[in-house]
Amino acid sequence: MKRNALLGAVVLLAVTSASEAAADGGPGPLGVTAVAAATAQSARVGALLTAGDADAGRLAGEHFCTASVVHSPHHDLIATAAHCLSGTGELVFAPGYRDGKAPHGSWRVERVFLPDGWAKGQDEDSDVAFAVVGERGGKGVEDVVGGNRFVTRTTTGATAVTVTGYPDSLEVPIRCTNRPTAHNSTQQRVDCPDFTGGTSGSPWVNGYGEVVGVLGGHEQGGATADISYSVILGSEAAELYRDAASDS
Repeated sequence: MKRNALLGAVVLLAVTSASEAAADGGPGPLGVTAVAAATAQSARVGALLTAGDADAGRLAGEHFCTASVVHSPHHDLIATAAHCLSGTGELVFAPGYRDGKAPHGSWRVERVFLPDGWAKGQDEDSDVAFAVVGERGGKGVEDVVGGNRFVTRTTTGATAVTVTGYPDSLEVPIRCTNRPTAHNSTQQRVDCPDFTGGTSGSPWVNGYGEVVGVLGGHEQGGATADISYSVILGSEAAELYRDAASDS
């Protein structure tokens, strides 16, 4: 799990439109972490919390990981890190979570899909997972907030990515854009400050609106707040996505 460090004296401010320069496939200057504005894109990212907390209306401060909606035939699939879904108990996904509120509703996790490498041995090279969430009012979560394509076998660092997640010390999402680099043959890394505990599962979205990484993997996402990791999404992630999407 990402180190649960306080953000200290660093004040995260939303980047103004004047400095919103195109950053090679993502918005904003490279390597700067800011509060994510409430947009259609950020609404696809949400907080994971236990179902009991959601049922009791206790949302603020109870979230522990991040997930995001990915496109699927039945419009009901979210992606996150495998270590976020390895525990017991019922979970809820709150897309666009902000200030203790779930503006797009709370969606109950119904089925979890873990890769064999994680399920059998918690292999850090398999730290990616999917979950199917139930409908609300006859609609899937993707019908409400949209979803990004989940894409595998991309070239690490081909474009910058925007990472959006929920530190468990904050009640708003943060985001940072930077170009990932290879850590080794199975892991990629990105330098973005202040991604502390709770940001595991954050999507790495390129300029084409594609999820090309999920914060996790090496050291369950990174032992420091300033360097984050993701499994390089390959054949295992592709097979898992197909299984989850077809069974959703």
